[in-house]
Amino acid sequence: MDRNIKKTGLINFLALLVIGLAALAVARYTNSLAGQVSTVFLGVGVLVAAVSWFQMRLEDREKLEKLEFDELAKARAGSGLFETKDAELFPAQRSREQFEKFFLPIFTVGIFLAQGFAAFTLWRWLTKLNPGLHKESALMALGFFAIFFLILFLLGKYSAGIARLERQRLLRPGAGYLLLGAYLCFLVAAGIVAVTAGFAKADLWLARGLCVLLALTAIETLVSLILEIYRPRVKGKEVRPLYESRLVGLLGQPEGLVTTAAQAIDYQFGFKVSETWFYQALAEKLPLLILALAAVLILSSCIVFLEPGEQALVERFGRPVENRRVLGPGPHLKLPWPMDKVYRFPVREVQSFNIGFIPDPAREKDKTILWTVAHSKEEFNMLVASREQQTLSGTNQSTTEKAVPVNLLVAGIPVQFHITNVLAWAYNHETPTNLLQQLATREVVRYLAGVDLIEIMSTGREKAASDLRQRIQNRANELNLGVEILFVGLQDIHPPVKVAPDYQAVVGARQEIETKILKEQGDAAKTIPAAQAKAQQMIREAESEALRRVTAAAATAARFTNQIAAYKAAPDVYLQRLYLQTLAQSSGGARKYVIGTTNISEVDQIDLQDKLSSPFERVSVPPPEKK
Repeated sequence: MDRNIKKTGLINFLALLVIGLAALAVARYTNSLAGQVSTVFLGVGVLVAAVSWFQMRLEDREKLEKLEFDELAKARAGSGLFETKDAELFPAQRSREQFEKFFLPIFTVGIFLAQGFAAFTLWRWLTKLNPGLHKESALMALGFFAIFFLILFLLGKYSAGIARLERQRLLRPGAGYLLLGAYLCFLVAAGIVAVTAGFAKADLWLARGLCVLLALTAIETLVSLILEIYRPRVKGKEVRPLYESRLVGLLGQPEGLVTTAAQAIDYQFGFKVSETWFYQALAEKLPLLILALAAVLILSSCIVFLEPGEQALVERFGRPVENRRVLGPGPHLKLPWPMDKVYRFPVREVQSFNIGFIPDPAREKDKTILWTVAHSKEEFNMLVASREQQTLSGTNQSTTEKAVPVNLLVAGIPVQFHITNVLAWAYNHETPTNLLQQLATREVVRYLAGVDLIEIMSTGREKAASDLRQRIQNRANELNLGVEILFVGLQDIHPPVKVAPDYQAVVGARQEIETKILKEQGDAAKTIPAAQAKAQQMIREAESEALRRVTAAAATAARFTNQIAAYKAAPDVYLQRLYLQTLAQSSGGARKYVIGTTNISEVDQIDLQDKLSSPFERVSVPPPEKK
């Protein structure tokens, strides 16, 4: 092996070691979380470069050993010295084979454990920290990481070029970590710039992304170890180093994707598609195409369309834009992301939240649900006042105690609202939706503690809903939330499911008592007026009978007076008329036969019609003489 290759490997190892320590010192001094996580990759690169350089030395010794053996074989042909076993003749080869057989798998397992443990530990460490980059030393850190990027990039490109041109497989792992370290230093520098520009959590999110990348490299190392067990061993075939990460090589040299894609296309089509002019032009212009697509993507973020009923707030580097604080519906122009960010708010949309329960989607289609069945996934009990106060007395107690006049009630209360002031809703409080739900819950609890259970479940629902809506609205106005409470529903109010049967029994007993009372009151209302009417009827009948008798007596007396006057006027006629009337009255119901005599000339005329008046009634009676 050429000495320049070993020197390059040693330089890679020393560069990763020195820059890794320097980057760790700078990152800790400036409290850059992403910088500290990136040093883990540099540390793994140091180990890989060291093992790679040591393996280069072993292969170099083996090569020199074979050259010496060939020279001796030519000088002493047929000597017994060259009839011994290969293990005795090639100790350098035996050392290299033992190194690849035992040390490299153990070393790769150690790399996997270190990567996995570091990813898990750093992730937990980042969840307990608050981002706090020291801005006074940010410029210094930015300069150092820029220098680290330049050094690592140049060395990585040089090593990767030699490894590709001279087919030096042992240079590839170190070159990959050099280029990956260069790109990580560039990302750390970009994170420092973002923090100084106002994105305080940019460094934290970048550090978390590097933890995810570290976990992916650990998984890839584990998969490589498993595949190595089942890899067929072919003598004389060049083997990829076990500790070489394909993911690191891909991230450090993304142009390898183009080569892999070209090989796959050639294989699929059966001829050298990668050698055509179109493919060559596409490969040459691919960076320009990617830049053009990125430019189009960035420019597309300069236009924002707001739907009817929406308003938006524009923030530039995390701060509101003074002259464009609120955007209305329609198209608007802004600076590209991430300089300008737009936050949309549906100001006309009716939003809602629930108090006292967690909805159950399976129950949404049920039209009727009994109290004895749970209405929701989870329901919360609330204290409600009660007018009834039971007296508790013990057997051996001389005094009595009164129970607390409260009951438990399950209230499922939906609250609907919409945003009226976007600035107040977005900037006055960090989580306005949670705050509104909490203050609404507090007002509901306060209100229910002062109302009667029976009243709130029956006639007081409408008034309670109105009072609660006004209370929540007043509290939201005090906190300047910028919302309007539209509706507070009290439809789903019932006792807890466990006590619902007993509550229904009590309510049923009360209803039965009320039914009996009302029935008796109805009977009383029916009987008393009937008796009063019967009494009035009897009184009126007695009065009418008395009047009839008096009138009859008066008529009889008047008739007798008239009869006397008629008799005095014509006694014979009166007696004859009275006789005939008596005869007619006595024989009025008997059958009469008229027998006519023969041989006479007389004609009898019978008139059976009733006369309207009597001839006696037309007789004028002189008034009685006064004595």
